Amino acid sequence: MSELLKISDIFEVNYGNSLELINLSSCKSTDYNSITFVSRTENNNGVASFVEKEFAINPNPAHTLSVAVGGSVLATFYQPLEYYTGFHVLVLSPKKKLNVIEMLYYAKIISLNKYRYSYGRQANKTLRDILIPAKMPMNLNNHMASFYRQKSKTISAKSLFDEKINIDTKNWMEFKLTQLFDIKGSKTTALLELHEYGNGKCPYVTTQATNNGVKGFYDFYSESGNILTIDSAVIGYCSYQEFSFSASDHVEKLIPKFDMNKYIAMFLVTILNAEQYRYNYGLKRSQARMKESYIKLPTKKNIPDWEFMERFIKSLPYASSF
Repeated sequence: MSELLKISDIFEVNYGNSLELINLSSCKSTDYNSITFVSRTENNNGVASFVEKEFAINPNPAHTLSVAVGGSVLATFYQPLEYYTGFHVLVLSPKKKLNVIEMLYYAKIISLNKYRYSYGRQANKTLRDILIPAKMPMNLNNHMASFYRQKSKTISAKSLFDEKINIDTKNWMEFKLTQLFDIKGSKTTALLELHEYGNGKCPYVTTQATNNGVKGFYDFYSESGNILTIDSAVIGYCSYQEFSFSASDHVEKLIPKFDMNKYIAMFLVTILNAEQYRYNYGLKRSQARMKESYIKLPTKKNIPDWEFMERFIKSLPYASSF
């Protein structure tokens, strides 16, 4: 029999966020900036809802275990992505490297101790001292690893997505950006002013080329969403802004003259960012230059094939997370 150790010997044990779902904004799992909210339920991997990520709230790290220490006591689940938690949910982070199979094993082992906590008894003070095996039995590890590999093989791209679309750029046509967009500047909002409004749900878009250009979320916006933004100060980074936002200096707007959704937008963002090599600190991606620029796109009857662009993005792995 494997040596027994305390949970606290194998995992760092910390309280989660202790948030109330009523104070958060619910959304769809596929919405921009969504994150799972894990509660004390023993259903659905502990996920009670998807909510909008708040800039001021740090999520719990991925590859951890969530453990309910009240409600459905010792309902334990492996969380592969960052997440928020409600009250009386502890987060277990492995002290040494554990793979997914080992994490699932420990989730099950911990949950088997729930019989100790009947009649309303909570586990917030005693969870750390529960004894669990120091290692996963080798034969069980091998069996679960084999099962995992078999299941992985059965999940093909064809079963996950409606179709796989090949892309051939040879017959694409050039379109002037002004044919597709109204190109305008955004209103500059100072960060100091945003601090006066306080944290909120509206992105603050800057010239940074990471995190979709977003540097915080505030309770203020000056621009409408469902447009593309481009940095005109550094490398000409393009991003899609689905929601209303505010902006720093040198953030230009590409307002579509066609019906654009997030899938078409992601296709266009990829094309426009492929042109970044043309721009640098000495050669800005200014409004004037953009108004003279062209991009190549797939076409149908000599007009952009928006349907193809949408279908192509939807066919990609992880498209459901857009």
